[in-house]
Amino acid sequence: MVISAAPDALARPAAPARAAPAAVTRSRSGRLWVAGLALVAALVAVPVLALLWQAARGSQGLWSHMLAHVLPQAVSQTAILLAGVGVLVTVIGTSAAWLVTAYEFPGRRWLEWLLLLPLAVPTYIIAYAYLDILHPLGPVQTAIRALLGFDSPRDFRLPDIRSMTGGILLLGLVLYPYVYLTTRAMFVTQAANLVEVSRSFGVTRRGVFLRVALPLARPAIAVGVSLALMEALNDIGATEFLGIRTLTNSIYTTWVTRSDLPGAAQIALVMLAVVVALVVLERWARRSQRYWTNAQRARPLARHRLGPVAGLVALGLALVPVMLGFVFPALHLSIVAFRRVQASGVSPRLAGEALNTVVLAGSVTALVVAAGLLVAFVTRAFQSRTTAALGRIAAIGYAMPGTVVAIGILIPIAALDRSIDAAAREWFGVSTGLLLIGSGAALSYAYFVRFLTIGSGGVESGLARLPRSYDHAARCLGRGSCGTLCHVHLPLCRAALASAALLVFVDCMKELPATLLLRPLNFETLATHLYGEAARGTYEEGAIAALLIVAVGTLPAMLLARIGGKAN
Repeated sequence: MVISAAPDALARPAAPARAAPAAVTRSRSGRLWVAGLALVAALVAVPVLALLWQAARGSQGLWSHMLAHVLPQAVSQTAILLAGVGVLVTVIGTSAAWLVTAYEFPGRRWLEWLLLLPLAVPTYIIAYAYLDILHPLGPVQTAIRALLGFDSPRDFRLPDIRSMTGGILLLGLVLYPYVYLTTRAMFVTQAANLVEVSRSFGVTRRGVFLRVALPLARPAIAVGVSLALMEALNDIGATEFLGIRTLTNSIYTTWVTRSDLPGAAQIALVMLAVVVALVVLERWARRSQRYWTNAQRARPLARHRLGPVAGLVALGLALVPVMLGFVFPALHLSIVAFRRVQASGVSPRLAGEALNTVVLAGSVTALVVAAGLLVAFVTRAFQSRTTAALGRIAAIGYAMPGTVVAIGILIPIAALDRSIDAAAREWFGVSTGLLLIGSGAALSYAYFVRFLTIGSGGVESGLARLPRSYDHAARCLGRGSCGTLCHVHLPLCRAALASAALLVFVDCMKELPATLLLRPLNFETLATHLYGEAARGTYEEGAIAALLIVAVGTLPAMLLARIGGKAN
């Protein structure tokens, strides 16, 4: 018995030895996946590090000049703009969200998605449209003078929209959907019994909103406002058209007009500090707030049906931001574009610029979605402090305005271009020039850094809906990390991937600041074409480009409306 037991005893340790190669393979595979995540995070972090390095190179006298003559006006104008836009988007977004969630009236279901349409209008396009609509010789003021019996703009004219007030109003009308989306989601998911309990204690409907619903929605409001403010901070076209000198405009002027890259880097560093302050403020505003809902007992909020008159009033009030933020600008652009096509057809330049826009946005979208899939998968499959930290670094790009990203990217890309050119001269006797900047690679890199968070966030939301048991089952069937991703995650997340790709594509088409600063010579997109025409005052020439951007921009708005409708 001893002899017969010996082989069995010797055989038992042999199983781990046979399994060791597979374990080593999985370990190596895991390191490769994490290395890929680290590479993506490094690509996002490089512009920030380059920005710090370039700003430090600026002389001490340059800092004093900036502090004395540039930053005070830019910071004060930026602060006023952000404060005004923050108040306006909070009021419009929160009120609209509560109205369509808590009340029933004719047209309410249409309003749920109509209120999202201003997202389709980039900030610079609404400024472009209203500068023409409210021009002293434009349709609005001409009609008012005809109604009042005046013949000349010198007899009667409205206040100039080129002002801080005009900027706050126009940006608020476009950006309020960020607050509307997040706040409405919070209102929809709140338990109805909380409202019913407050009603049983005699609290009025206004009191329920102010004392129950609004405090519960504060985290959602803070998130929406922070997103809207970062978009306002990123704007360069609308503020320049309206004569507002923000930090973004100061960066552009310092770099392009004065050819002062260290100075532009220093302003960009201040702007980055403002963005960090916004994020910290948003986190601080909801630092001690925690909310839970009993999923078994939670049910939708019962809507209060309004009477015919009150329902029409509610519908009219809710349609005001939709009309001002989308319908009027889109209608005006359609009329002007139609007249332009009737008079002289479509410019051949526009077809080439549209092709440039689609090719650039499409190629970057493919890269962003692939990298976003990598980030989302690695942070899910290989959970650790390292992957969590790398995932957070990869997500910082969206918080950086386009001008900041452009400055940070130009520094290392220009240095790499010089190195490539020097090596080509020495080895082959030819000059490559600005190979990366001239080919558009720098601009693609800027888009990649800026919009990676949208891609990874969209994929992550799809993966979050898949139970972990799917991963375990795939491993038990012998699938490795790559096999699990290809045969389990990708087929089940196709809708999330398509949604992420659509959002990235549209954002790439609309991006203006980074495109203005990094585009190659003689390379125009629809956004830069529109910017150039507006700068020259030839609004009718840019109407077709503006209309195309708005038309494409309606796609994510419709997608969000469809998702919201399913969630309801």
